[in-house]
Amino acid sequence: MLENLPLNSVKHKALTIEGYSRAAVQSYWRIPELKLGFELGGSPWSFMGTQTFFVSHAHLDHLAALPVYVARRRMMKMEPPTIYLPEEVIENVEKLLRAWQRLDRGRMVCELVPVKDGDMIELSREHKVRVYATKHTVPSVGYIVYDCRKKLKPELVGLSGTEIRDLRMNGTEVTQETLTPLVSFTGDTAPAGLDNHPDVMKAQVLITEMTFFHPDHRKEKIHKFGHMHLDDILARADKFENELIILSHLSTRTHESQALHAIRTRVPESLQQRIRLWC
Repeated sequence: MLENLPLNSVKHKALTIEGYSRAAVQSYWRIPELKLGFELGGSPWSFMGTQTFFVSHAHLDHLAALPVYVARRRMMKMEPPTIYLPEEVIENVEKLLRAWQRLDRGRMVCELVPVKDGDMIELSREHKVRVYATKHTVPSVGYIVYDCRKKLKPELVGLSGTEIRDLRMNGTEVTQETLTPLVSFTGDTAPAGLDNHPDVMKAQVLITEMTFFHPDHRKEKIHKFGHMHLDDILARADKFENELIILSHLSTRTHESQALHAIRTRVPESLQQRIRLWC
């Protein structure tokens, strides 16, 4: 396997989270078990087999690899990929691909799907993805991946199999869908991206950003440019129900060891145990 881009990996229960994210450099993520990825700021060769990607916004470090990814799949005779993007950027992304098609002299075949706050996307019988609003300097959204299960309605618990069968035969719906949040992905966002949907902090895995952490970093300016500070995480310390919290997108002006030191010295132990700094 060709390894051509940096790649981190962590296993949590049945999920493997792979990827890399550094502010102004590139961001890309994949969860093989869910057959999906987030962001296309880079395109590792090993990600090429993943056919579905969800992109939070159209900054270069999150979308620049789109034509590379699309062209590689066509070169390898794979099915055209499906890429979900904020509805506001679809037209310009289509123009970008048409321009690259002329430059590359190869067809850029893919399905670009516009999304907006509140959309629910059905990936399969087992998984759905909810779109929710985030806050950045350009149109942006986050995504929550749900595990979907059909369960017997509470009022029917205790009935015999024959009684349930008869109800079903008579046209009565005997089950209801339950949605369990598995993965929440915020992309780049000001703190509102954590607060705009209750399931963001209930998902098993939360992938979010912490671009800044130093006390001298001015939070009002950070928020204005659609990013978060470690203090924004600390302010919500008792709200995180996530089992694993991946903090990513660290500023290139700071070193990983400095950010790790800030987490170890400032974050409560109960939260610190669930945090992984990703850079």
